[in-house]
Order: sequence, then structure tokens, then C-alpha cells
Amino acid sequence: MQIRPLALSLLVVLLTAGFVTGLSAQADSTAQQQPCADPKHRQFDFWIGEWDVTNPQGQPAGRSVITQTLNGCVIHEEWHSAASPFAGNSYNIYDAARGVWHQSWVDNSGLLLQLEGQFHNGKMVLVGERPAQAGGSVLNRISWERISDHEVRQLWESSADGGETWTVQFDGLYSRKR
Repeated sequence: MQIRPLALSLLVVLLTAGFVTGLSAQADSTAQQQPCADPKHRQFDFWIGEWDVTNPQGQPAGRSVITQTLNGCVIHEEWHSAASPFAGNSYNIYDAARGVWHQSWVDNSGLLLQLEGQFHNGKMVLVGERPAQAGGSVLNRISWERISDHEVRQLWESSADGGETWTVQFDGLYSRKR
């Protein structure tokens, strides 16, 4: 059997196209598997882990499990109070299109809290406004600071006067379970 030059050329083109398409699909697959690998997406990773949480007096406040999910793009928190049946979850993501971190907190009291902000000077600081029960609005500011590989401090403050004065709502020291 003799292969004509035109047929041989066509065969080479088809094989090359198939090879290139395969490489392209492999590259697309890799990009889809690690879409949030940029360092900014990793700024909140210090919070990932299983934690026992205490208040400033050293008394148990609760426990929290923080995990990565959805290809490492989302940081999910599961919170359980030590003193009551209170529980909540947060979903945290770096919104690369807007260059901000976003958190949506939901809990078993019916609260939805949406916060946004930045990682700056070693702290994640997220802020959000929501309607107050008595009218007006409340500004919430929550910060997380890595103290060490085994400790993170979370400080939740609120302001009813647009940020002129702040009241501490929660001050917790997260200690990594060993």
C-alpha cells in the first residue's frame, strides 16, 4: 500500500491537531481543578482547622471547624456555642473580580450577616451593615488575627452610630485542637 503525499500531509495535520487539542484540554482541566490557587485566595487559610474557642476570661465559648471546600475556593466555618444550642455557619471567599473578601454568616437564630473587606497588616477585617431591630442600621466589623500556628483571635464589634463608637460583641481566642 502506498500513501500519497497529500494523504500523508492530511494525516500529519489531523494527528497534530488532536495532540494539540489534547494538551489544551489538559491545561483547561488543570485550571478548572485549581481556580483559586492565587496567593490572595490563600490569605485566610490561617483560620483553617479544628478549634476550641475561649472568651477573654479563659472560659469555653464554643468550638469551630473551619475547612476548605469547592476546590479550595471557599472557606467554610461550622460554629457551635459551648453555653447554648446556638450554632452558625459562614462561607468565605475571595472575590477576585472585585478584589475583596466576602463572608456570609447564617445561624439558627435566623441571622444573615454579610461582610466584606481585606487582609491587611496581618489581619482579616470584614465589615457590613444591616438593619437594626429598633430602626436605623448597625455596622458590624469582625477581625481575625493569627497569633501563632496554634492560635487565632476573632474580635466582633458593632456600631450604631456609623463607626464613631464600637461595642464588643464577641472576643474569642481560637486554640487549635491537637
